[in-house]
Amino acid sequence: MASRDKMDLLRSFLGSLPRGAAGKVVRAVEIDRLNDGNVLPHELILESLRPSLRGDETAERAPTPVRLFCRPFEDLLVSDGSPQKRKGHIARGSIAPVWNWLSQTLIPASATTYSLAVKTAAMGHEPEQLAQKAAEFWKTASDTLRNRLAAESGRRAAREALGNDMVVEDAREMALLLAAAPEISELQDALPRTMPSLTEEAVQVFHAVHEKLAARMPDAAPYLAVVLMKRLERPWEVLRLPSAGAQAMAVEAGESRETPVDLGFAGELLLGAIDAHRTAILSADPERFSADALLKHLEGHATISNGVVKELELRHDGARVQQLMNDRKLVSDAMENLITRAPAEIFGALSLHVLENDALALDFSQPTDPGKCARASSYARLIAGGRPLAGAASFDASLKQADSQICAMLKRYNEAIMRELSDADDQKRLNAEQYADLATELSVVLLTPDRSAPACQQSQAAGTSIAA
Repeated sequence: MASRDKMDLLRSFLGSLPRGAAGKVVRAVEIDRLNDGNVLPHELILESLRPSLRGDETAERAPTPVRLFCRPFEDLLVSDGSPQKRKGHIARGSIAPVWNWLSQTLIPASATTYSLAVKTAAMGHEPEQLAQKAAEFWKTASDTLRNRLAAESGRRAAREALGNDMVVEDAREMALLLAAAPEISELQDALPRTMPSLTEEAVQVFHAVHEKLAARMPDAAPYLAVVLMKRLERPWEVLRLPSAGAQAMAVEAGESRETPVDLGFAGELLLGAIDAHRTAILSADPERFSADALLKHLEGHATISNGVVKELELRHDGARVQQLMNDRKLVSDAMENLITRAPAEIFGALSLHVLENDALALDFSQPTDPGKCARASSYARLIAGGRPLAGAASFDASLKQADSQICAMLKRYNEAIMRELSDADDQKRLNAEQYADLATELSVVLLTPDRSAPACQQSQAAGTSIAA
């Protein structure tokens, strides 16, 4: 067995590989695992490579049996851990129980034959054979799941096997999409993984595939818009799909479209994402909140809401635009309430008071309070991370005022505490050093220029937000 030091070196080396090289290594390791290789530490290598692969849409992964099984619904997979089932979202955590139920209980012989065929085709680089075996299994799996879940007795057995109703509902949605796999795969093959914008070519492909699926499986056809939406860097552009023809006719007829129109399934998912972000922001506890999580919700709400509003204005959907503007006002008010608390929370944690003559009074008679320090840190990260978001979320004025006040006071505080430390006795010095450490931490967050952008901006906010 490799020593821990060698394993750590391997992790470090693999984690530093560029995306292109990492993708090739992953594929080789997955092929070796398909071939039942037992020399390479597969899980260690794959785990170490995940940071390099994250966000790399071009990485070619080996078509394992489970990965290929998931292809018809891969664009709907989410990792949000929501306690409730949402149509159009399939939890990644539901994959294993559904696959195990199929492969171990419902159709073990078919699953074994399929798995062996996938491994053989993958190692032999036979894409046509792979596609054929996948299509056959998708139909078998879909028919089996739909038949089993059609009757109450089957649903009771499914709840017992899968653990809860949410996974059962995910299995039902998987079954629907597996049945629609020929058309979904056709659309997936025609679209790149990431699309900077909705092109006319993509629209034409979408309509051609949609027409076929709507004729064969009308209940599955709305999911095609979701597949397209999840691949758009600006997912709200999917709202152009159902509106183009109807809107042109309305304009030609001189009609004023001021009542909400059908946004389609994908549109409802967008509105649902906006609502989820709004709810999270409005429910943030001023005494205890995660700045990183709040900033992620704030960025998601601002980005998606602004995009959707622009599309709805093009559709002359005045009622929904007004609804979203009211929604954004609630978010703005909630953020202003938090931001205006920030100076008091931070100054309180520093035990800082401003006298009538504008002099600073520092009280080091007691050590720092851990609860106050944690809140001060959260408010500081909220201020710093909110700087690039305040304009879009309409709380720019309140943030600038609080930011300016806190930063100016921090600079004065850092100078004052140095003087206090030089004259303090032993006990007072111990307390003062704790406050100095806190002031340093807050200064790094608030006074360092490159710390002003929220961590959540490192990834594609829109796609992540909708997925969550």
